[in-house]
Amino acid sequence: MRGKKPDHGRGTALAASSPEPTGLQIKGRLWLEKDGETFLSWGRVILLERIREHGSIAAAARSLNMAYSHAWGLVARMNELAGEELVSRTFGGKKGGKAWLTPAGEAFIAQFWDLVGEFRRWLEKQEVSYPGPP
Repeated sequence: MRGKKPDHGRGTALAASSPEPTGLQIKGRLWLEKDGETFLSWGRVILLERIREHGSIAAAARSLNMAYSHAWGLVARMNELAGEELVSRTFGGKKGGKAWLTPAGEAFIAQFWDLVGEFRRWLEKQEVSYPGPP
């Protein structure tokens, strides 16, 4: 994992409460890995959506209070792990470069949010069936 802490999207845990008086909650975060390395997470998908919105990696990074170099590194790594571009771009010039999502990028975003919905439904089922400890 190249010695870096995995990015699993801080503050994005989904939870299901136990109906029992134990007060226990089942929580979880969803991310996709490839070869043990984070490919897509909540935060990375938000970055992709901001790139779509702003048409620029730099502007997307600013909107997330993220360093451009970090955003650029995440995009480059997602492209590499996907085996195809999720984000395409043009370089510099007077007004700076442009960036846009490819059809593959759009498809991965849609798939990720579909998986989040399935995961949320699974957690809700656990809320009903999880009895807590004996």
